[in-house]
Amino acid sequence: MGVYETLFKFVDATSMYMGDPGTHPWAQGYPLTTQLPGGPPLPDQIDLLATDLKYPKATGEIELREAIASYYNKNYSAGITPDHVAVFAGGRPGILATLAFLESDVCIAVEETEYTPYYDMLKILNRKVQLLPSNEENQFRPELADYDVAPVDSTSRVLLLKSNPCNPTGVAVTGDDLKNLVNAFSEPGRGALFDEAYEFYCDPEPESALRYIDDIDQTDIFVIGAATKGLQVPGMRVGWAVAAKKHIEIFRNYSSFGMGGVSRASQLYVTKLFEPVRVQQARSAVSRFFSSQRARYEKGLKELGFELFTGNGGFYHWGKLPNGLTADAFNERLFMHQAGILPGRLCDMSRRHRGPLERFMRFSFGPLGPDSYDGDIAILSACI
Repeated sequence: MGVYETLFKFVDATSMYMGDPGTHPWAQGYPLTTQLPGGPPLPDQIDLLATDLKYPKATGEIELREAIASYYNKNYSAGITPDHVAVFAGGRPGILATLAFLESDVCIAVEETEYTPYYDMLKILNRKVQLLPSNEENQFRPELADYDVAPVDSTSRVLLLKSNPCNPTGVAVTGDDLKNLVNAFSEPGRGALFDEAYEFYCDPEPESALRYIDDIDQTDIFVIGAATKGLQVPGMRVGWAVAAKKHIEIFRNYSSFGMGGVSRASQLYVTKLFEPVRVQQARSAVSRFFSSQRARYEKGLKELGFELFTGNGGFYHWGKLPNGLTADAFNERLFMHQAGILPGRLCDMSRRHRGPLERFMRFSFGPLGPDSYDGDIAILSACI
């Protein structure tokens, strides 16, 4: 259950929901939903006609799919069309659908420290898994050779499942390293799902695997994006998958019987966020603001004795607690201050009891405004 385990414990301890006024939601993965410094305002309304109240299209409204394709073509020379895009009710449903429709001879390669819901998805779908080293020993930064894995348990093909930038570590694979990874998983018998929820949060600039794919129709690569993080509207529940047309056709069929499409009102709202001038402004503002927040909290956490392993992406700090504290014990102290972090053990793709991540935590500065820093550090200091 990942982060929800922490949220439920928080409710039991405080009778409050993390994110309510007066709480400190350091365990949660959502960004500010207000205008950022130098960023564009968020629309406060959309106009709906009677026709907008009808059933939405199975793989997404054409206006939104055109906007998504145009965005990737402009920024990454992706060479895609709206027929390469399927719309989901958030990023997670797109990831789950991709994993669910894989054939039985495909195993999943995934880093041992990763996005918490991956564990639940893979377990429920009974997928064969090959873990890749991502731990304190290698600074949570696998090398290209670490991804060169063979199929396991009578499988014959491999699909890489990877968040980039990584949630929880913030480690981002970019440039030639990302190009080499894309090339490696474009080979026959290989595929990849790049979860790019935190695309905008790279320092110094956003990055996507689509920059390095010559012809997506000749690959089994899936790129998952969402309006949740970079576009700052998690409540709209709009995400998308970019993939070969043959795979999008499967998603279209799935939506017709298993999803029924995504709220047209939400899709129309998100389409406005992709207006070309606006989205370029948002890319710049998000990267700039959250990079400054990353640097600010890095200094404060290190001064308190945290050993940080954070990369240059996302809006989390990934670190080891001082004084022999476990993350669960730390949360018991934080709960008394209406605060909480995500224990690192919930990012362990093996869910090892008392494993190597029990002293690690994911600290989210995503929802925090510039004026909360002093109070945040005071609480952290008191609990350390």
